[in-house]
Amino acid sequence: MQQTVLRASSSAVTGRPTAAPVVSRCAKRARLSHFRPTAAAVLNRPDSEEGLTYKKAGVDIDAGDELVKRIQKLNPSIGGFGGMVPFGDSYLVAGTDGVGTKLKLAFDMDKHDTVGIDLVAMSVNDIITLGAKPLFFLDYYATGFLDVDTAENVIKGIVEGCKQSECVLLGGETAEMPGFYQKGEYDLAGFAVGAVKKEKLIDGKNIKAGDVVLGLASSGVHSNGFSLVRKVLEVSNTSLHAPTPWDSSKTFGEVLLAPTIIYVRKVLELHEKVGLKGVVHITGGGMPENIPRVIPDGLGVNIKDGSWPMPELFKWVQATGKVPTDDMRRTFNLGVGLVMVVDPAQVDAVREIAPEAFLLGEVVAGDGVKFV
Repeated sequence: MQQTVLRASSSAVTGRPTAAPVVSRCAKRARLSHFRPTAAAVLNRPDSEEGLTYKKAGVDIDAGDELVKRIQKLNPSIGGFGGMVPFGDSYLVAGTDGVGTKLKLAFDMDKHDTVGIDLVAMSVNDIITLGAKPLFFLDYYATGFLDVDTAENVIKGIVEGCKQSECVLLGGETAEMPGFYQKGEYDLAGFAVGAVKKEKLIDGKNIKAGDVVLGLASSGVHSNGFSLVRKVLEVSNTSLHAPTPWDSSKTFGEVLLAPTIIYVRKVLELHEKVGLKGVVHITGGGMPENIPRVIPDGLGVNIKDGSWPMPELFKWVQATGKVPTDDMRRTFNLGVGLVMVVDPAQVDAVREIAPEAFLLGEVVAGDGVKFV
């Protein structure tokens, strides 16, 4: 018998939209996506049938693409990072996501206090690409047997993620479903809602050739590509408790469980003080798949290969698993967690606020993403 526990905050946000929905669903192509590389390999490894791939790790990218195509037939409006409905002089923006098989590492390490941050990050980082300030967050926690201590630690992470996002954890649901999950395991889903004034919406329409593409670093894998990471660990017989070869003070488990960076405060400050033309959350699909989602037709992006600091972890994954560059690019962020498109005249202003931002490339006539 399923036991469902509804968790709700003591206060509620109410309101009535003033018009019919513009977009009711956003495409989540980031987790299952496909791209065709257009330039030399980032890590200079040729494709090889002998190496591991995302599909060999259990994620069928072609099947994911097929599902997206079918959903688009049912709802042609999907495709952005968030769904929007008009609400007075603003848009309400919503997004939803999970943590994926990163949870498997949390189970193995018996460390549950950071995956809640990942859960919040994956949704709020999506909705800020439209300029929306997160207002509230809802979570769904499902398990076969409710371990109260484990659940509390997970929710502590969710609370921390909401603090970093400056939004309210409005409520959630805890579902205990015996026989549905393995002992000691659980799954998570999160839902974020934010708002942006209509005149402040970031929609990419004003992006033009010559605009500059800037990046903000990731903390590592974030929350995409762990099926492939876990397969590399398996075939190489690498323990999560083993020290990493590039930093003996840290274990693989510690590095891999580093929580997803939440970019809310930085992006909203930059948009308010400088003005951003486009913002991209780099999740599954990497830069080649995600950047085109905000670039107008007839334009592409040239990325200077090697222009960002790539974490050693990704180099280890590719070398150890003999992973083709195609799969590295389509699976991981490769060290770039967020991309911003700005007018060339605004680059210095951006760097005054975010000196850690690095120059990735520029917008050009054409299409797609090329590494030059």
